[in-house]
Amino acid sequence: MFEKSFITDCEGPLTLNDNAYELADNFIEDGGNLFKILSLYDDYLIDIVKKENYKAGNTLKLILPFFVVENLKNKDFIDFSKDNIYAVNDSKYLISYLKKAFNTYIVSTSYGQYIEAVSEYMDLPFKNTFYTNVDVDALDLTDVEIEKIREYKKLILENPDNYSLFDDIFFNKLTKFNFYDKIKNIEVVGGEGKKLAIDKIIERDNINVDEILYIGDSITDVEPLEFARNHNGISISFNGNEYPLKVAEIAIVSKSAITTALIANIYVDNDKNKVLKFIDDYNNVNDYKKLLDDYNINSDIKNQFFSIFDNEEYPIIKIIDDNNFDEILTASKNMRNNIRGQDIGGLG
Repeated sequence: MFEKSFITDCEGPLTLNDNAYELADNFIEDGGNLFKILSLYDDYLIDIVKKENYKAGNTLKLILPFFVVENLKNKDFIDFSKDNIYAVNDSKYLISYLKKAFNTYIVSTSYGQYIEAVSEYMDLPFKNTFYTNVDVDALDLTDVEIEKIREYKKLILENPDNYSLFDDIFFNKLTKFNFYDKIKNIEVVGGEGKKLAIDKIIERDNINVDEILYIGDSITDVEPLEFARNHNGISISFNGNEYPLKVAEIAIVSKSAITTALIANIYVDNDKNKVLKFIDDYNNVNDYKKLLDDYNINSDIKNQFFSIFDNEEYPIIKIIDDNNFDEILTASKNMRNNIRGQDIGGLG
C-alpha cells in the first residue's frame, strides 16, 4: 500500500456525465425535466428540511419507479453506460498517474452499472470503487401500480414546486407499493454514504486517515470533503457548485484533470503545508514554468500542463476564503456549465 490515498467522486472530477440524469432523459418521456425537478426536491430535503435519515443523492431512489414503469432492466443500464462515458480532458492520464503514486479510489453516488463501465474505461480495479447498488431486475410493479406511477409523474411535471405533493407521493403513497421495501433498503452512496464508504476503505485497506486527498464537485461530496479537511488532509472542489465550495479548503477551476495531477504530484512526497505553499506561490508569480521547476513537478505532468494551458488563461487554483468565495463560485459554475452542459452542470 502507498503512504497516501486519493479518493474522488466520479461525475465531475473524472467524467462529464450525470449518468442517472442521462438515463432518465434517454429512456423516460420528459425524463430529463423530471430528474431535474426531483434533484431540486432532493436538495430541498437535505438543505432546507434536513430530513432525518435522508442522504444527499437520493434522487437515484426517487427516480427508480419511473424507470421500472418503462420496463428497464440492468442490461439497459449497463449498455447505455458503456456507450455514454464522456471523460474530463486528461482524466485517464490522471488515473494512470494516481495508480502509481496513491491508494486510488472512486466513491460515487452513481449506479454500479455506470461505475463498472467507468472503472473499465479508466483501467481502475472495480474493487476500488464504491457506488449505489441497484438491481433493477428485482423491482416489479403491478398494472395498477404502473398506472398510479404514471399519474404521479404527470402531477410532478405539472407541479414542479409543490413539495407537499412530492412528500405525499414519495413518503406516503409509494410506501404502500409492493416494491417499496426494496427501494427503501437501497443504500445511496451520497453525502454521509460517501463518508461511510471512506470508513470502509480505511478499515479494509488500513489507510492513513490523516493523509487523504478527496476531490468532489457537488452536494453529495460535502461530508467526505469535511472529513478530509477535519483530518488535516487535502479537500478539493473541482468545478464545484456552492455546496463543496462551502466546505472544501481548495478550489480548482479547470477544463482539464491535469490540474488535479499537479496538486497530487506535490502532495505525494510532501505534507499539506507544501501544497498550500504552492497554491500561494501559484497566485503570486508570473513565471509558471519556473514555479513548477522549483517544486520538482513530474516532467510528464509539467509538459502536459503547459501543452494545455500555454499561451492562454491558466486554471484557477486557490485556497477558499470569504473574500474570494463569490468570485470562485461564479468561475466554477461557468466552467461546470461550459464543459458539462447547462442541464447537467446545474444539478446539485
